[in-house]
Amino acid sequence: MKSLAELGLRAQGGREAQITGLAVDSRDVKPGFLFAALPGARVHGGEFIQYALRMKAGAILTDATGAELAKSELAESDAALIVTEDPREALAQTASLWFGAHPATVVAVTGTNGKTSISSFCRQIWEELGIAGVNLGTTGVEGVWTHPLAHTTPEPITLHRVMAEAAQNGVTHVAMEASSHGLDQRRLDGVILKAAGFSNFTQDHLDYHKTFEAYFDAKMGLFRRVLPQDGTAVINLDDPKGPQVAQISNERGQSVMGVGRHADARLKLTGQRFDATGQDFLFQWDGKSRQTRLNLIGGFQAENVLLAAGLVIAAGADADAVFDTLPHLKTVRGRMELAATRESGAAVFVDYAHTPDAIETALKAMRPHVMGRIIVIVGAGGDRDTSKRPLMGKAAAENADVVIITDDNPRSEDPATIRRAVMDGALDIGDPAVISEVGDRAEAILRGVDMLTAGDALLIAGKGHETGQTVGDTVLPFDDVEQASVAVAALEGRI
Repeated sequence: MKSLAELGLRAQGGREAQITGLAVDSRDVKPGFLFAALPGARVHGGEFIQYALRMKAGAILTDATGAELAKSELAESDAALIVTEDPREALAQTASLWFGAHPATVVAVTGTNGKTSISSFCRQIWEELGIAGVNLGTTGVEGVWTHPLAHTTPEPITLHRVMAEAAQNGVTHVAMEASSHGLDQRRLDGVILKAAGFSNFTQDHLDYHKTFEAYFDAKMGLFRRVLPQDGTAVINLDDPKGPQVAQISNERGQSVMGVGRHADARLKLTGQRFDATGQDFLFQWDGKSRQTRLNLIGGFQAENVLLAAGLVIAAGADADAVFDTLPHLKTVRGRMELAATRESGAAVFVDYAHTPDAIETALKAMRPHVMGRIIVIVGAGGDRDTSKRPLMGKAAAENADVVIITDDNPRSEDPATIRRAVMDGALDIGDPAVISEVGDRAEAILRGVDMLTAGDALLIAGKGHETGQTVGDTVLPFDDVEQASVAVAALEGRI
């Protein structure tokens, strides 16, 4: 139990209250809880204040709109009322104070693509250095302590509870994914960062942010608001937005560590050589050259690894010790993951690529590793940014030799309509003879695997680590890696 003053809150009229818990869902409220009534995309949480009061909430945190929506109920209640211009930020700070100590060293990374891989590589480097670390994001909490998560960046109550539990379980280092939704909704506020990373910026989530400018501004909240002035920004300067992010960080007085091939990069990628199982690459740290091995497919993985290395160094690790760990890094589940291999040696990979840029990047990254054809299976999710669908088809047709368009997670939309949009983009530039539509995803994977001959490779794009396919309101069991293995075994007579 903590007082409002201990949580950094001041109620109207100076009313004090002893808080017994926090909730953002009125159904979770128990006597003495603080209920945060937040503005939402479709409905304002103020609509539910009346229900929270019936459950004997001890305090209500909201904005002026929320207070007005429940004006009569609040007037008849003994609950303390805290009205603020930004209740989301206030909730994040309150949750941080409520749950207590976090792990001492926390880094976060934002960007359209690469967040999961980069945060996982940070955790793997810490493990190699004997440090108790976890990564937190799309794949839940992974590392020396594990915990499931429903969102890439959880809402503040869940996030700060999980961070406190991690600390209680001996975790000292955390690498977080900072999604644009999470940043826009102030979910990371209250987390104290040592360093923050920026990977890249391409089209995604315009169904939520509406414009590129709003999407970029949301991501920049990591540097403008969450990363403290004495923190370090680790920035991919090769991305067109990289120099702008560096300028934003410089203006706040943060240290900037540039990564990439850019002339100003402190951690500079200078050369790569590819083979069937990975790559050797050259890089410079403070002007001194080093060569190392990565057992990872895709040139972009070297960029992800260097950004992760930069974050770990910025958080206090010795640079030489960090670089010695790099050959031991393993791919993240569903990120350019080798799912199966045919008897001919043809490989099947699964990747989470679900944006036009991610598909282009993944296919281009595969090309140096593949002597024969690249076959790609691609689809688009329903109830999401519709403008990217033809662009995804175009990216697939431009960069693969054979394209199979199938269902991803259609959700509430008509799957055929989604596929048609992807097909339109592919057929705009591609040869119809090598572009086909197979609605059933399992059948599409079987057909793709059946096409493979010696020297070829198949990329199954879109769902990555996911183990379900959302059709309507139902989540059906479906794992691309498992389906690829089953297809190979079936075609080669092993089942």
